[in-house]
Amino acid sequence: MARLSKLSRSVEGKVVHITGAASGMGRATAYLFADEGAKVAVTDLNGEAAEQVASDIRDAGGIATAWRLNVADPEEIIAVTKAIGEEFSGLDILVNNAGIGVFAKLDSDKYEERWQLSMDVLITGVQRLVRASLSMLREAEHGRIINIASTEGLGATENASPYTAAKHAVVGFTKALAIDLGREGITANCVCPGPIKTSLTDFISEEDKNTFARRRVAVRRYGDPEEVAHATFNFALPSASFMTGVIMPVDGGLWIRNA
Repeated sequence: MARLSKLSRSVEGKVVHITGAASGMGRATAYLFADEGAKVAVTDLNGEAAEQVASDIRDAGGIATAWRLNVADPEEIIAVTKAIGEEFSGLDILVNNAGIGVFAKLDSDKYEERWQLSMDVLITGVQRLVRASLSMLREAEHGRIINIASTEGLGATENASPYTAAKHAVVGFTKALAIDLGREGITANCVCPGPIKTSLTDFISEEDKNTFARRRVAVRRYGDPEEVAHATFNFALPSASFMTGVIMPVDGGLWIRNA
């Protein structure tokens, strides 16, 4: 049957850089883009684990290269971004996924330290990666920026102000990018995962996860990293050209449930 629609839903041959791609949502996102024919730049603070993800992709017939990247280090960001551009002759899609869980009480002796770490990794690193990648994204046919925030960027949780403030900043930065880059055809969107089964939630017992999900999540369970990956992927499509500045919760209905 001949196609009746005009816009492409293919990322085949596109180059995507995914930070924090060695595990959890980042790894699931890397696998998904590879399955759909993209060339994947896998970066993570854990270089060995990043290489394993790239190896998995190559073993499955895909194209991937790994780099160790500390997103809190501005020099590493510049060097690795340049290396990605040289390896793949450009960049089409940037997925800012790297993250850490940073929590502290306001009167904690380590509050200032944890606040600064949260800002360095979760928002300053994001803006530096965008700026380092911007010249290549401008040359791309369909430049895409997808920032991974959290439902903490839409609300707040007790004793999590360093993390919450940084995630709110990611949401605001994404909106600003959409305004600044829209006329150039580069879109910027934000995914806000809710309760997802990743290393950040490993410390929560299964019993407590199930209790929380029954009380707060409309679908009554924690999400899988691949479910977040598919939301991210949709923003990266060439056909998503009229979607920018969107803040999308992927939370099983956590955000809209009152009680």
